[in-house]
Amino acid sequence: MALKLDMVQAASLAVVVLFIGQQIKNKLVFLNKYCIPAPVIGGLIFAIITLLLKVSNLLIFDMDITLQNLFMTVFFTTIGLTASLKLLKKGGKGVLIFLGISVILCILQDITGVTLAKIFGLNPLIGLSTASVPMVGGHGTAGAFGPIFEKAGAIGATTVALASATFGLVMGSIIGGPIGKRLIEKNNLSYPLKMNSHTNDQMVETEESHEKPLRHDNFMGAATQILLAMGLGTIISIVLEETGMTFPSYIGAMFAAAILRNISDCTNAYNVHSEEIDIIGEVSLSLFLTMALMGLKLWQLSALALPLIVMLLAQSILTGLFCYFVTFNVMGRDYDAAVIVSGNCGFAMGATPNAMANMGAITTKYGISPKAFFIVPLVGSLFIDFCNAGVITTFINLLSK
Repeated sequence: MALKLDMVQAASLAVVVLFIGQQIKNKLVFLNKYCIPAPVIGGLIFAIITLLLKVSNLLIFDMDITLQNLFMTVFFTTIGLTASLKLLKKGGKGVLIFLGISVILCILQDITGVTLAKIFGLNPLIGLSTASVPMVGGHGTAGAFGPIFEKAGAIGATTVALASATFGLVMGSIIGGPIGKRLIEKNNLSYPLKMNSHTNDQMVETEESHEKPLRHDNFMGAATQILLAMGLGTIISIVLEETGMTFPSYIGAMFAAAILRNISDCTNAYNVHSEEIDIIGEVSLSLFLTMALMGLKLWQLSALALPLIVMLLAQSILTGLFCYFVTFNVMGRDYDAAVIVSGNCGFAMGATPNAMANMGAITTKYGISPKAFFIVPLVGSLFIDFCNAGVITTFINLLSK
Protein backbone atom coordinates (compact mmCIF):
# COMPACT_ATOMS: atom_id res chain seq x y z
CA MET A 1 0.00 0.00 0.00
CA ALA A 2 1.26 3.49 -0.88
CA LEU A 3 0.54 6.47 1.36
CA LYS A 4 0.49 9.65 -0.75
CA LEU A 5 1.26 12.96 0.96
CA ASP A 6 0.93 16.35 -0.70
CA MET A 7 3.56 19.04 -0.13
CA VAL A 8 1.88 20.51 2.96
CA GLN A 9 1.30 17.11 4.55
CA ALA A 10 4.90 16.12 3.83
CA ALA A 11 6.20 19.32 5.45
CA SER A 12 3.93 18.79 8.47
CA LEU A 13 5.22 15.24 8.89
CA ALA A 14 8.77 16.61 8.68
CA VAL A 15 8.00 18.95 11.60
CA VAL A 16 6.90 15.97 13.69
CA VAL A 17 10.00 13.97 12.73
CA LEU A 18 12.22 16.98 13.51
CA PHE A 19 10.60 17.37 16.94
CA ILE A 20 11.23 13.69 17.70
CA GLY A 21 14.87 14.12 16.67
CA GLN A 22 15.25 17.12 19.00
CA GLN A 23 13.78 15.21 21.94
CA ILE A 24 16.08 12.24 21.38
CA LYS A 25 19.14 14.49 21.04
CA ASN A 26 18.30 16.23 24.32
CA LYS A 27 18.15 12.91 26.15
CA LEU A 28 21.21 11.13 24.68
CA VAL A 29 24.52 12.73 25.68
CA PHE A 30 26.68 11.17 22.95
CA LEU A 31 24.53 12.75 20.22
CA ASN A 32 25.33 16.19 21.64
CA LYS A 33 28.99 15.22 22.04
CA TYR A 34 29.36 14.52 18.33
CA CYS A 35 27.14 17.46 17.30
CA ILE A 36 24.68 15.21 15.43
CA PRO A 37 21.87 17.51 14.19
CA ALA A 38 18.29 16.82 15.25
CA PRO A 39 17.11 16.57 11.60
CA VAL A 40 19.63 13.78 11.02
CA ILE A 41 18.47 11.87 14.10
CA GLY A 42 14.77 12.12 13.35
CA GLY A 43 15.20 11.68 9.60
CA LEU A 44 17.33 8.53 9.96
CA ILE A 45 14.84 6.97 12.35
CA PHE A 46 12.04 7.64 9.86
CA ALA A 47 14.20 6.23 7.03
CA ILE A 48 14.81 3.03 9.02
CA ILE A 49 11.08 2.68 9.69
CA THR A 50 10.43 3.23 5.98
CA LEU A 51 12.96 0.49 5.16
CA LEU A 52 11.28 -1.98 7.52
CA LEU A 53 7.84 -1.18 6.12
CA LYS A 54 9.07 -1.66 2.56
CA VAL A 55 10.87 -4.93 3.30
CA SER A 56 7.72 -6.20 5.05
CA ASN A 57 5.59 -5.15 2.04
CA LEU A 58 3.30 -3.21 4.38
CA LEU A 59 3.60 0.41 3.29
CA ILE A 60 5.58 2.82 1.13
CA PHE A 61 5.51 6.62 1.32
CA ASP A 62 4.93 8.79 -1.73
CA MET A 63 5.71 12.36 -0.67
CA ASP A 64 5.56 15.58 -2.67
CA ILE A 65 8.97 17.23 -2.05
CA THR A 66 8.15 20.63 -3.56
CA LEU A 67 8.62 22.40 -0.22
CA GLN A 68 11.85 20.48 0.40
CA ASN A 69 13.34 22.14 -2.67
CA LEU A 70 12.00 25.52 -1.54
CA PHE A 71 13.60 25.14 1.91
CA MET A 72 16.87 24.15 0.23
CA THR A 73 16.89 27.27 -1.94
CA VAL A 74 16.06 29.51 1.03
CA PHE A 75 18.95 28.03 3.04
CA PHE A 76 21.56 28.50 0.32
CA THR A 77 20.25 32.01 -0.32
CA THR A 78 21.01 32.84 3.32
CA ILE A 79 24.53 31.45 2.75
CA GLY A 80 24.93 33.88 -0.15
CA LEU A 81 23.83 36.78 2.06
CA THR A 82 26.77 36.04 4.40
CA ALA A 83 29.39 36.10 1.59
CA SER A 84 30.79 39.53 2.41
CA LEU A 85 34.02 40.43 0.61
CA LYS A 86 34.44 43.29 3.07
CA LEU A 87 34.35 40.84 5.98
CA LEU A 88 36.75 38.50 4.18
CA LYS A 89 39.20 41.36 3.66
CA LYS A 90 38.82 42.42 7.28
CA GLY A 91 39.81 38.92 8.37
CA GLY A 92 43.26 39.54 6.96
CA LYS A 93 45.86 37.31 5.39
CA GLY A 94 45.21 34.38 7.74
CA VAL A 95 41.59 34.02 6.63
CA LEU A 96 42.51 34.10 2.94
CA ILE A 97 45.28 31.53 3.42
CA PHE A 98 43.03 29.20 5.42
CA LEU A 99 40.26 29.55 2.82
CA GLY A 100 42.77 28.64 0.10
CA ILE A 101 43.90 25.58 2.06
CA SER A 102 40.30 24.51 2.58
CA VAL A 103 39.53 24.78 -1.15
CA ILE A 104 42.59 22.63 -1.95
CA LEU A 105 41.32 20.01 0.51
CA CYS A 106 37.92 20.05 -1.24
CA ILE A 107 39.64 19.33 -4.55
CA LEU A 108 41.74 16.51 -3.06
CA GLN A 109 38.68 14.93 -1.45
CA ASP A 110 36.89 14.97 -4.81
CA ILE A 111 39.86 13.51 -6.66
CA THR A 112 40.12 10.74 -4.06
CA GLY A 113 36.41 9.94 -4.23
CA VAL A 114 36.28 9.84 -8.04
CA THR A 115 39.48 7.74 -8.27
CA LEU A 116 38.26 5.13 -5.79
CA ALA A 117 34.85 4.98 -7.48
CA LYS A 118 36.54 4.17 -10.78
CA ILE A 119 38.69 1.50 -9.10
CA PHE A 120 35.52 -0.16 -7.76
CA GLY A 121 33.83 0.18 -11.14
CA LEU A 122 31.22 2.62 -9.82
CA ASN A 123 29.79 5.78 -11.33
CA PRO A 124 32.31 8.60 -10.56
CA LEU A 125 29.44 10.65 -9.16
CA ILE A 126 29.08 8.05 -6.39
CA GLY A 127 32.69 8.91 -5.55
CA LEU A 128 31.77 12.61 -5.39
CA SER A 129 28.95 11.61 -3.05
CA THR A 130 31.58 10.52 -0.50
CA ALA A 131 33.92 13.47 -1.06
CA SER A 132 33.65 17.23 -0.51
CA VAL A 133 29.88 17.11 -1.11
CA PRO A 134 29.13 15.46 2.26
CA MET A 135 32.46 16.08 4.01
CA VAL A 136 33.10 19.82 3.68
CA GLY A 137 29.54 20.47 2.48
CA GLY A 138 27.72 18.48 5.16
CA HIS A 139 24.13 17.31 5.01
CA GLY A 140 22.85 20.47 3.33
CA THR A 141 25.14 20.15 0.32
CA ALA A 142 24.66 16.37 0.27
CA GLY A 143 20.90 16.76 0.09
CA ALA A 144 21.22 19.38 -2.65
CA PHE A 145 23.65 17.59 -4.97
CA GLY A 146 22.48 14.00 -4.41
CA PRO A 147 19.39 14.36 -6.62
CA ILE A 148 21.51 16.03 -9.33
CA PHE A 149 23.86 13.03 -9.32
CA GLU A 150 20.90 10.63 -9.51
CA LYS A 151 19.46 12.46 -12.51
CA ALA A 152 22.87 12.01 -14.16
CA GLY A 153 22.63 8.24 -13.62
CA ALA A 154 24.26 7.69 -10.20
CA ILE A 155 21.56 5.55 -8.56
CA GLY A 156 21.57 5.88 -4.78
CA ALA A 157 23.77 9.00 -4.76
CA THR A 158 21.52 10.90 -2.36
CA THR A 159 21.49 8.06 0.16
CA VAL A 160 25.26 7.63 -0.13
CA ALA A 161 25.90 11.37 0.27
CA LEU A 162 23.67 11.75 3.33
CA ALA A 163 25.06 8.59 4.94
CA SER A 164 28.59 9.87 4.27
CA ALA A 165 27.74 13.23 5.83
CA THR A 166 26.58 11.49 9.01
CA PHE A 167 29.80 9.44 9.10
CA GLY A 168 31.80 12.64 8.61
CA LEU A 169 30.14 14.37 11.56
CA VAL A 170 31.23 11.58 13.90
CA MET A 171 34.70 11.04 12.44
CA GLY A 172 35.48 14.76 12.27
CA SER A 173 34.76 15.01 15.98
CA ILE A 174 36.82 11.93 16.78
CA ILE A 175 40.05 12.84 14.96
CA GLY A 176 40.17 16.62 15.51
CA GLY A 177 41.04 16.71 19.22
CA PRO A 178 43.70 13.96 19.21
CA ILE A 179 45.47 15.41 16.15
CA GLY A 180 45.56 18.90 17.68
CA LYS A 181 46.81 17.49 21.01
CA ARG A 182 49.56 15.48 19.31
CA LEU A 183 50.79 18.53 17.39
CA ILE A 184 51.02 20.57 20.59
CA GLU A 185 52.86 17.92 22.56
CA LYS A 186 55.10 16.52 19.79
CA ASN A 187 56.32 19.99 18.77
CA ASN A 188 56.51 21.16 22.38
CA LEU A 189 54.49 24.24 21.52
CA SER A 190 54.08 27.01 24.05
CA TYR A 191 50.46 27.61 24.97
CA PRO A 192 48.45 29.92 27.27
CA LEU A 193 47.65 28.90 30.81
CA LYS A 194 44.36 27.05 31.20
CA MET A 195 41.53 29.46 31.95
CA ASN A 196 39.74 28.95 35.24
CA SER A 197 36.00 28.49 35.40
CA HIS A 198 35.49 31.98 36.89
CA THR A 199 37.06 33.58 33.82
CA ASN A 200 34.95 31.41 31.55
CA ASP A 201 31.77 32.47 33.37
CA GLN A 202 32.75 36.12 33.02
CA MET A 203 33.30 35.69 29.28
CA VAL A 204 29.91 34.02 28.83
CA GLU A 205 28.18 36.77 30.78
CA THR A 206 29.95 39.44 28.74
CA GLU A 207 29.02 37.81 25.44
CA GLU A 208 25.39 37.38 26.46
CA SER A 209 25.11 40.96 27.65
CA HIS A 210 26.11 42.23 24.20
CA GLU A 211 23.58 40.16 22.24
CA LYS A 212 21.29 42.39 20.19
CA PRO A 213 17.54 41.83 20.61
CA LEU A 214 15.73 40.47 17.58
CA ARG A 215 13.12 42.74 15.97
CA HIS A 216 10.05 41.79 13.97
CA ASP A 217 10.69 44.49 11.36
CA ASN A 218 14.21 43.13 10.87
CA PHE A 219 12.67 39.73 10.18
CA MET A 220 10.49 41.37 7.54
CA GLY A 221 13.56 42.95 5.95
CA ALA A 222 15.48 39.65 6.06
CA ALA A 223 12.59 37.70 4.52
CA THR A 224 12.10 40.21 1.69
CA GLN A 225 15.83 40.23 0.91
CA ILE A 226 15.82 36.43 0.71
CA LEU A 227 12.78 36.40 -1.58
CA LEU A 228 14.26 39.15 -3.78
CA ALA A 229 17.51 37.20 -4.13
CA MET A 230 15.59 34.03 -4.98
CA GLY A 231 13.64 35.89 -7.67
CA LEU A 232 16.76 37.46 -9.19
CA GLY A 233 18.43 34.07 -8.89
CA THR A 234 15.97 32.49 -11.32
CA ILE A 235 17.22 34.91 -13.99
CA ILE A 236 20.86 34.10 -13.21
CA SER A 237 20.06 30.38 -13.34
CA ILE A 238 18.51 30.77 -16.80
CA VAL A 239 21.67 32.53 -18.01
CA LEU A 240 23.89 29.82 -16.49
CA GLU A 241 21.86 27.07 -18.16
CA GLU A 242 22.65 28.64 -21.54
CA THR A 243 26.31 27.69 -20.99
CA GLY A 244 25.37 24.03 -21.35
CA MET A 245 26.96 23.17 -17.99
CA THR A 246 25.21 21.62 -14.99
CA PHE A 247 24.55 23.82 -11.96
CA PRO A 248 22.56 23.13 -8.79
CA SER A 249 19.16 24.78 -8.74
CA TYR A 250 20.07 27.09 -5.86
CA ILE A 251 23.24 28.53 -7.41
CA GLY A 252 21.49 31.50 -9.03
CA ALA A 253 19.82 32.53 -5.79
CA MET A 254 23.09 32.19 -3.90
CA PHE A 255 24.93 34.39 -6.41
CA ALA A 256 22.14 36.98 -6.36
CA ALA A 257 22.22 37.01 -2.55
CA ALA A 258 25.99 37.53 -2.55
CA ILE A 259 25.60 40.47 -4.93
CA LEU A 260 22.93 42.05 -2.70
CA ARG A 261 25.15 41.58 0.37
CA ASN A 262 28.18 43.23 -1.20
CA ILE A 263 26.13 46.12 -2.62
CA SER A 264 24.96 46.72 0.95
CA ASP A 265 28.53 46.63 2.26
CA CYS A 266 29.78 49.06 -0.39
CA THR A 267 26.93 51.58 -0.43
CA ASN A 268 25.22 51.30 2.99
CA ALA A 269 21.98 51.90 1.08
CA TYR A 270 20.25 49.18 3.13
CA ASN A 271 21.04 46.83 5.98
CA VAL A 272 21.45 43.07 5.75
CA HIS A 273 20.03 41.71 9.01
CA SER A 274 22.48 38.88 9.63
CA GLU A 275 20.99 37.54 12.88
CA GLU A 276 17.49 37.25 11.46
CA ILE A 277 18.79 35.81 8.18
CA ASP A 278 20.74 33.18 10.14
CA ILE A 279 17.59 32.15 12.00
CA ILE A 280 15.57 31.84 8.80
CA GLY A 281 18.44 29.85 7.29
CA GLU A 282 18.62 27.49 10.27
CA VAL A 283 14.86 26.84 10.18
CA SER A 284 14.96 26.19 6.45
CA LEU A 285 18.00 23.91 6.75
CA SER A 286 16.37 21.89 9.53
CA LEU A 287 13.19 21.29 7.53
CA PHE A 288 15.10 20.63 4.29
CA LEU A 289 17.42 18.11 5.97
CA THR A 290 14.58 16.36 7.76
CA MET A 291 12.64 15.90 4.53
CA ALA A 292 15.77 14.81 2.63
CA LEU A 293 16.65 12.18 5.24
CA MET A 294 13.05 11.01 5.46
CA GLY A 295 13.31 10.15 1.78
CA LEU A 296 16.47 8.05 2.14
CA LYS A 297 16.32 4.73 0.31
CA LEU A 298 18.52 2.74 2.67
CA TRP A 299 18.07 -0.46 0.68
CA GLN A 300 20.27 1.11 -2.02
CA LEU A 301 23.31 0.95 0.32
CA SER A 302 23.47 -2.86 0.45
CA ALA A 303 25.36 -3.22 -2.85
CA LEU A 304 27.73 -0.37 -1.95
CA ALA A 305 28.69 -1.49 1.56
CA LEU A 306 32.37 -2.43 1.00
CA PRO A 307 33.22 0.37 -1.50
CA LEU A 308 31.49 2.91 0.74
CA ILE A 309 33.47 1.83 3.81
CA VAL A 310 36.76 2.00 1.91
CA MET A 311 35.98 5.41 0.40
CA LEU A 312 34.94 6.91 3.73
CA LEU A 313 38.02 5.58 5.51
CA ALA A 314 40.15 7.01 2.69
CA GLN A 315 38.51 10.41 3.15
CA SER A 316 39.20 10.26 6.89
CA ILE A 317 42.88 9.42 6.36
CA LEU A 318 43.27 12.09 3.66
CA THR A 319 41.68 14.79 5.81
CA GLY A 320 43.68 13.85 8.91
CA LEU A 321 47.01 13.80 7.06
CA PHE A 322 46.26 17.01 5.16
CA CYS A 323 45.38 18.90 8.34
CA TYR A 324 48.37 17.44 10.21
CA PHE A 325 51.03 18.18 7.60
CA VAL A 326 49.63 20.98 5.41
CA THR A 327 47.29 23.08 7.56
CA PHE A 328 49.62 23.07 10.56
CA ASN A 329 52.71 24.07 8.58
CA VAL A 330 51.02 26.69 6.39
CA MET A 331 49.17 28.34 9.28
CA GLY A 332 52.36 28.96 11.25
CA ARG A 333 53.43 25.81 13.17
CA ASP A 334 52.45 27.39 16.49
CA TYR A 335 49.77 26.82 19.14
CA ASP A 336 47.16 28.75 17.16
CA ALA A 337 47.93 26.58 14.12
CA ALA A 338 47.41 23.41 16.18
CA VAL A 339 44.01 24.66 17.37
CA ILE A 340 43.11 25.59 13.78
CA VAL A 341 44.03 22.04 12.73
CA SER A 342 41.57 20.56 15.22
CA GLY A 343 38.89 22.88 13.84
CA ASN A 344 39.83 22.09 10.24
CA CYS A 345 39.29 18.37 10.92
CA GLY A 346 35.86 19.22 12.30
CA PHE A 347 34.38 21.18 9.42
CA ALA A 348 36.34 19.38 6.67
CA MET A 349 34.47 16.22 7.59
CA GLY A 350 31.43 17.50 9.41
CA ALA A 351 30.28 21.02 10.13
CA THR A 352 31.33 24.24 11.83
CA PRO A 353 29.77 23.17 15.19
CA ASN A 354 32.09 20.15 15.11
CA ALA A 355 35.02 22.48 14.48
CA MET A 356 34.02 24.70 17.41
CA ALA A 357 33.59 21.67 19.68
CA ASN A 358 37.05 20.35 18.71
CA MET A 359 38.73 23.70 19.32
CA GLY A 360 36.81 24.11 22.58
CA ALA A 361 38.18 20.79 23.83
CA ILE A 362 41.75 21.83 22.98
CA THR A 363 41.54 25.34 24.44
CA THR A 364 39.88 24.09 27.61
CA LYS A 365 43.00 22.01 28.25
CA TYR A 366 45.72 24.35 26.95
CA GLY A 367 44.29 27.88 26.91
CA ILE A 368 42.52 30.34 24.63
CA SER A 369 43.28 30.93 20.93
CA PRO A 370 41.45 34.05 19.68
CA LYS A 371 43.06 33.71 16.25
CA ALA A 372 41.70 30.19 15.72
CA PHE A 373 38.24 31.10 16.98
CA PHE A 374 38.13 34.00 14.52
CA ILE A 375 39.53 32.31 11.41
CA VAL A 376 37.89 28.87 11.51
CA PRO A 377 34.22 29.88 11.91
CA LEU A 378 34.63 32.74 9.42
CA VAL A 379 35.80 30.30 6.75
CA GLY A 380 33.82 27.26 7.88
CA SER A 381 30.44 28.89 8.25
CA LEU A 382 30.58 31.69 5.66
CA PHE A 383 32.90 31.14 2.72
CA ILE A 384 33.77 27.48 2.26
CA ASP A 385 30.23 26.40 1.26
CA PHE A 386 30.26 29.03 -1.47
CA CYS A 387 33.66 27.88 -2.79
CA ASN A 388 32.85 24.18 -2.40
CA ALA A 389 29.75 24.57 -4.59
CA GLY A 390 32.01 25.89 -7.34
CA VAL A 391 34.49 23.02 -6.94
CA ILE A 392 31.72 20.39 -7.04
CA THR A 393 30.06 22.01 -10.07
CA THR A 394 33.41 22.01 -11.88
CA PHE A 395 33.88 18.28 -11.19
CA ILE A 396 30.35 17.47 -12.34
CA ASN A 397 30.90 19.18 -15.65
CA LEU A 398 34.36 17.63 -16.14
CA LEU A 399 32.97 14.14 -15.47
CA SER A 400 30.05 14.67 -17.83
CA LYS A 401 32.30 15.34 -20.83
